[in-house]
Amino acid sequence: MVFWAGTRPEALYAGTACAALACALACGVVTGRLWGRAGEGARRARLLCADGAAPLPGGGGPEGWAMTAAARVRHRLGARVGREWWCLAGGVLLALWGESVLPLSAGAVAVPLTRRALRRRERRRAGESREVAVADLCSAVAGELRAGRTPERALLAVGMPGFGAGGAAVLAAARFGGDVPEALRRLSRREGAGGLRGVAACWRVAVDGGAGLADGLDRLAGGLRAERDRREELRAQLAGPRSTALVLALLPAFGLLLGGAMGARPLHVLLHSPVGWGCLAAAALLEWAGLAWVARIVRTAERGGRE
Repeated sequence: MVFWAGTRPEALYAGTACAALACALACGVVTGRLWGRAGEGARRARLLCADGAAPLPGGGGPEGWAMTAAARVRHRLGARVGREWWCLAGGVLLALWGESVLPLSAGAVAVPLTRRALRRRERRRAGESREVAVADLCSAVAGELRAGRTPERALLAVGMPGFGAGGAAVLAAARFGGDVPEALRRLSRREGAGGLRGVAACWRVAVDGGAGLADGLDRLAGGLRAERDRREELRAQLAGPRSTALVLALLPAFGLLLGGAMGARPLHVLLHSPVGWGCLAAAALLEWAGLAWVARIVRTAERGGRE
């Protein structure tokens, strides 16, 4: 209290808005995730309402046209320069607004961090699609086996959609008499394709011991789908803590807007005074610690749900 009594009034307002710039770096990635999920949910809703028909590009009227145009511009800009460069654009705007080079430097630092986060999210989505492909492969091959095909012919008839060059190697082994279980084990090293180890084990047991491959594949597909359902249920339960963390991370931005509305010029104090620099550094550290803590809690819960 004695310290703050001798501080200028502008610095007091800066204390409420000191985490705004750090919040922009951390919340850009989180908001991008929620925005992507919201877009995915909208596409699913349009597919359901259209009874499987091709979804419409947007709603009718000026609002639908504006949303479609904005989506096209966002997609084209993101495809050409990468979505991570929006951090640098935001840094440029804040630098012009606050008349300081600090936001520009922060935006430049956020570009590689955001790129890494986006690539990690893409790998996770690819792994999830491979998990679905493994379960579908097991069910399809089991159906072909019950129709009277041999394991190799059943695998060739179904194919390996969603596995790329690794799937082509498995099909080549089945076509030319190669070691199919070994090819499946090599392919299972990819993220999300771990279920192929079970397929390889079932294949080996069926070929060497004469056990029923179709029944084993059906049980494996059921186990993979049950595990995926448990993971989706866990994610739904963790949606509340994630939303709470997002709201708390955005609160400093409201403090910045409130200080600006009161005429205290908090952004100028943060970027052009030693007290503001100290508040900004402390806020960045606290913001990072809070987000890292929430991320660790979520990861621990997800690992516990998989065990």
